[in-house]
Amino acid sequence: MAGRVDALFFFLMAVTVFFTLLISVLVIYFAVKYRRRADTDRPRAIHGSVPLEIVWTAIPLAISMAMFVWGASLFVAMARPPEDAIEVYAVGKQWMWKVQHPDGQREINELHVPVGQPVKLKMISEDVIHAFYVPAFRIKNDVVPGRYSTVWFTATKPGTYHLFCAEYCGTSHSKMIGSVIVMEPAEFQAWLESRAEGSLALEGRKLFLKLQCVTCHSATAQARAPVLESLYRRPVQLKDGRTVVADENYLRESILSPGSKVVAGFEYIMPTFKELFDEKGQPREDDVLKLLAFIKSLRPGQTPTRVEESPPPAKLPAGESPKASEP
Repeated sequence: MAGRVDALFFFLMAVTVFFTLLISVLVIYFAVKYRRRADTDRPRAIHGSVPLEIVWTAIPLAISMAMFVWGASLFVAMARPPEDAIEVYAVGKQWMWKVQHPDGQREINELHVPVGQPVKLKMISEDVIHAFYVPAFRIKNDVVPGRYSTVWFTATKPGTYHLFCAEYCGTSHSKMIGSVIVMEPAEFQAWLESRAEGSLALEGRKLFLKLQCVTCHSATAQARAPVLESLYRRPVQLKDGRTVVADENYLRESILSPGSKVVAGFEYIMPTFKELFDEKGQPREDDVLKLLAFIKSLRPGQTPTRVEESPPPAKLPAGESPKASEP
């Protein structure tokens, strides 16, 4: 989007400079030409001109509408990520950027992306307002606590680009800097494989079981809570009659503040899990992201059972029995 942003910016600058010079020159010219030459000089009465009024109303209107349409079309394009965009999560925290890739790769103050591939960033803050700002990409988006915001870009040239926080966020605001590293696709894939960890959805599944969410969200006829399978982006009917879409913000609110939006047909029985909050009472956004990734990945029939099967024991050589300390 950098080329389109620059084109609009230079158009606005050109219009500003043109009219600044035009008005300044005319003011000076008229001041000299129509200056009072004697105390008895009196200007002629001006009765107005309809054509002149139309001209200096129509021209600014046309220019303003051109700016509006151009800017609105660019805004809409920047607000709608492509369907094939890679989704990456970023958490702002005094004073660092924590980045989480879907396959489990984690970064601090760095973001590795492939060239030519759209990247969609889902961002949230753990404390105060931050702003994700990459000047070379012409993107800047506020990152606020309690709500996910989205920004996307397609890097067109390999290299390392500056990442800043563009919102004053405390005493070490100036140190909240990082880099966006743009790599060739093959190089990026090799980087992903070299840093492979448990995927975000897999980590979310583990946390889902650890918190015993499956006790109520069992996806069975006896379930005491809504079915989470294929829930993401579906409309949800609430107990108060409203209908909302199950996006990231709705899911996050339902996890951290379950009584805020109770689903129709169910009672408010879900507790607020203290494990998802730090000692200051702030949400642990990393853990929330894991749960969100797991819920978003759930398809019919994929809800885990209440008791996970333990891994099979290792095979022993023939004739050898387990030691006393082994289960």
